[in-house]
Amino acid sequence: MNFTENPEYVNWPEMHYVFVEKIGPFMQNAGAAWQQAHPLVPALLENNKITGYMALYKMGPKIYRAGFSLAAAPVKLPEGLQYEKFHGGKYARFELTGPYDNLPQASGHAWAIASEKKIEVRDDFAIESYVNDPRTTAPEQLVTHIMIPVV
Repeated sequence: MNFTENPEYVNWPEMHYVFVEKIGPFMQNAGAAWQQAHPLVPALLENNKITGYMALYKMGPKIYRAGFSLAAAPVKLPEGLQYEKFHGGKYARFELTGPYDNLPQASGHAWAIASEKKIEVRDDFAIESYVNDPRTTAPEQLVTHIMIPVV
């Protein structure tokens, strides 16, 4: 697994975010949320510009959101998607290069490093930002930013 061990600290900007939300175990719900979100992309693109694909999640209550950042507030949001203006903030960013199958292990490792380094985490959504397109990128070259919200 090609994974950065030392986080970079970044400020994530405010964004318009539309998503499918699932509550419960991530291993069960993450794939299901994406399977529900992906078919809505064509309808979403009829009136909106997608600027990124990302998941937002909270560990405590186990909330997982599969979704898309938009260039502006959504117009004619397709049924099945929710909207929220995400306020962003400061994050410790780790980078995984490789297949999405490695995400559970990489995410767990990022949280373990944050704990070991005594990084002060704030109560907010963590982010998995998918940097390149899996339709046109080989699995071993996929880049995902795993971002943990920090104080």
